[in-house]
Amino acid sequence: MTAEKNNLVDKEENGKKVSPVLPEHIKNFLIDIDGTVCEDIPNEEPERMATAKVYPDALATLNKWYDEGHIITFFTSRTEAHRDVTEKWLKDNGFKYHGLLVGKPRGGNYHWIDNHMVRATRYNGKFNDLVERSATVQVFE
Repeated sequence: MTAEKNNLVDKEENGKKVSPVLPEHIKNFLIDIDGTVCEDIPNEEPERMATAKVYPDALATLNKWYDEGHIITFFTSRTEAHRDVTEKWLKDNGFKYHGLLVGKPRGGNYHWIDNHMVRATRYNGKFNDLVERSATVQVFE
């Protein structure tokens, strides 16, 4: 599949092809599940995953972003053993998404290092459209 079919734009540096990028108006959302789009359920209690209570504002906002053409990928600390129950829960609750990545490290205090632009937003009890704010960030010197 070519980059254009994924909304990706081919890119070159120093005359060599490098990883393609999304157009600036398309965001590539990586979204946690437990405690972000539904009640917080630990991996040690997987029996609760099938009936987790959805945060309605998360469902509405994420589906809106999906419909606007953004990429929605769930990135969760749930394990590969939890994939089937998680995919069924997402489908049964009406989430529109492109992918599910399991096995995110547990414990928080994440610091992501990447060669592409990374923006982070901490879920703080309310899920709705994002707004621009200035903040202090750590960068390489």
